[in-house]
Amino acid sequence: MNYQISKNAAALSPSLTLAIDAKAKQMRADGLDVVGFGAGEPDFDTPQHIKDAAVKALADGFTKYTPSSGTVELRRAVADKFLKDNGLTYKPSQIIVSCGGKHSCYNAILATCQEGDEVLVPAPYWVSYPEMVKLAGATPVVLPTTDATEFKIRPEQLREAITPKTRLLILNSPSNPTGTVYTAEELKAIGDVCVERGVLMMSDEIYEKLTYDGARHVSVASFSPAHYDHTIIVHGLAKAYSMTGWRLGFMAAPEPIAKAVDAIQSHSTSNPTSFAQKGGVAALVGPQDHLPVWLEEYDKRRSYACQRLNAMPGISCVPSRGAFYLFPNISQLGLSSTDFCARLLEEEKVAAVPGIAFGADYGIRLSYATSMANIEKGLDRMEQFVRRVAE
Repeated sequence: MNYQISKNAAALSPSLTLAIDAKAKQMRADGLDVVGFGAGEPDFDTPQHIKDAAVKALADGFTKYTPSSGTVELRRAVADKFLKDNGLTYKPSQIIVSCGGKHSCYNAILATCQEGDEVLVPAPYWVSYPEMVKLAGATPVVLPTTDATEFKIRPEQLREAITPKTRLLILNSPSNPTGTVYTAEELKAIGDVCVERGVLMMSDEIYEKLTYDGARHVSVASFSPAHYDHTIIVHGLAKAYSMTGWRLGFMAAPEPIAKAVDAIQSHSTSNPTSFAQKGGVAALVGPQDHLPVWLEEYDKRRSYACQRLNAMPGISCVPSRGAFYLFPNISQLGLSSTDFCARLLEEEKVAAVPGIAFGADYGIRLSYATSMANIEKGLDRMEQFVRRVAE
C-alpha cells in the first residue's frame, strides 16, 4: 500500500528533546548508569493538596464531560490568577483550558495563522514552535540571537523582520531553552513595535514563577490596552506545580480569538480531563508554599552548574535568570551540537539536547530539574569529555 502523508505532516521534524529523553530512559532500562539533563520537567512531586483534589473528584464521580474550554470554576481561577499576578482583567469567556501548555500554543497558532502568513520565532526557540507554525500552513521566520545579547531579540531586529505577511511574533520569557528573562523595558519596546505594525504576539509565560537573581516576570499584555489587544497569553500548570503529566494548560486572549480556539478544541480534543481540572483549581487557589522551597533548590543547582560549566575549557555559559535550563556555548570545541551530544551520551553516559533542535547549533541545553547529586556526577563526566575534546 502506498500511503499518502499530508505535506504539513511530512514537513515536521520529530522532537529531539523527547527523543533524547527516550533514549536515555532506554539506556537506563538496559542497566546503564545514565545521567539525564534532557527532560524539561520538575523532579519534585506534585504538591499533595493538588493530588488530593483530583482523588476527591474521582471519588465524587466527577468523571464526565465538561465544557470544551474547561469548567467555569477553573476558568474563573485562571482569570483570578491573571488579575492577582499580572494586573490583567480577563472574563472567563476569554480563558480556554487545554490539554497542556503545548496544546494552548498549537491552538493559538492554528486559530490565527494560515497559509501565506509568516510567524517570527526568536532562536534559540522551544523545539515545537516552528513545527506548530508549519502544521498551521504558515512559514516560521527565525530571528537568531546569541549569548552575547543574552539571547534577546532587539526592537530594531524585530522591525526589520516584519513584512506584510507577518502575522504573529512568538515570545517566551522566561525562556526554554536559555532561561532568559526580558526586563519590563525590553519587553515593552518589543510590544510597541508589534502594536505599531499590527502584529499579534503569542506570549508563552509558563515559566513565570521560576525566576532568580531579582529577575521579575512581566506580561507584555500589561503595558497598555493596545498591548493587551495584541497579545495571546499561553500558560499552564506543568512547571510551577510539577503537573507535567496532568496535561493542563490555559490561554487568555481577546474574545474573538478565544471563541475561535474554543471551536477548534470542541472538534479536536473536547475538554481537558475532568478530574485533573479539579486539581488545577486546587493548584491556583490553594497553598503556594512549595514554590520558595523549589526556587531555593533550583537556584543552588543553577549557580553550581553555571560555575562548573564556565570552568570547563572551550565552554562559556550565560547565567540563566528563569526556568530551569542553561544553554552553554560549545562552539569553541569544534563540534556540532549533534556530534557533541551524541558523543557525550555514548562516551560518558550523559544526556543533553543539541542546540540545533532549538535553532542554535552553537550551544546545548542542560536542564537542572534534577538532583544535585545527578548534576555533580553529570558535570564531572562532561568535564572529562570536554577536556579530551579540547586537547
